[in-house]
Amino acid sequence: MVIKVFVATSSGSTAIKKKQQEVVGFLEANKIDFKEMDIACDEDNRKWMRENVPGEKKPQNGIPLPPQIFNEEQYCGDFDSFFCAKEENYIYSFLGLAPPPGSVEGRITEEVLTVPNGDISGEENKIAEETEKSSVTEENEIQAEDEVEATPEAETEGEAQAEATEAQEAGQEEEEEKMKEEEEEKEEEEDES
Repeated sequence: MVIKVFVATSSGSTAIKKKQQEVVGFLEANKIDFKEMDIACDEDNRKWMRENVPGEKKPQNGIPLPPQIFNEEQYCGDFDSFFCAKEENYIYSFLGLAPPPGSVEGRITEEVLTVPNGDISGEENKIAEETEKSSVTEENEIQAEDEVEATPEAETEGEAQAEATEAQEAGQEEEEEKMKEEEEEKEEEEDES
């Protein structure tokens, strides 16, 4: 079984680049075999990824952004699902792999699967629920990037990504400005007190 990580090597979005680096770095550090599938330079990879991400996992505009993770043809999840699985120590289950002997996930799986009456617990249900969690902020970022990417003025995907990055950075700068102003107001109020 080969884990496929769909990435965009020439993405203009620093958020996407960081997420891709985190996934790839984690897989490399844990010696999990994987293949990077570039959607920026290979149209077939981009089409395959977009067609094989389940409908309920696609953003509102229907265009999933990298990183997207698959085990062969089986969809594992996006960055948010990956991050949740990593934090909750069930990354091997998330990837559809058996945990290595002695790993934290292996011990947790053994403990969770065996309950006092000897029955098997609903570990699979827990994994499915955790995989479905996603960040509203992430969806908004993706939607903003995709809206810009879909403009007819953009002649290439690279131009659309650059436009999306500019829009996202402008939004982030506005948020930072607001936060800075609020902090300054708080300091002024404290000074007046």
